[in-house]
Amino acid sequence: MSYTFETTVPGTMDSVRAKVEAALAVEGFGILTEIDVAATFKAKLDVDRDPYVILGACNPSYAHDAIGADANMGALLPCNVVLRQGAGDDNVEVVFMDPAAVLGLVDVPGVDTIAQEVKAKLESVASSLTG
Repeated sequence: MSYTFETTVPGTMDSVRAKVEAALAVEGFGILTEIDVAATFKAKLDVDRDPYVILGACNPSYAHDAIGADANMGALLPCNVVLRQGAGDDNVEVVFMDPAAVLGLVDVPGVDTIAQEVKAKLESVASSLTG
């Protein structure tokens, strides 16, 4: 079972990130967290790697519903979106966490419906980036 879905977007990390954040906002998501993996690896391990950023995206309404269904749900939030770009590549891979796969771990009534709705919104974001 896959736990992600992805798309490829032409552009630089900065330009694609702006597109991703704008598309997420259209679907009601904001960015709660950011992890610059490349910078962290360089600072902590002195290892160089290609650009790799993890954005923690959250739709507050759905997060509220999910946490209301199960108070431990916060351990599975937010929805991570990875942006990665290989050296010399003119494209950025945008990888979305599949909330239906992740929230499928939870056996609480109603959570599967929330997960499917969030997945549909994230798939809409992915489609808008390449359409």
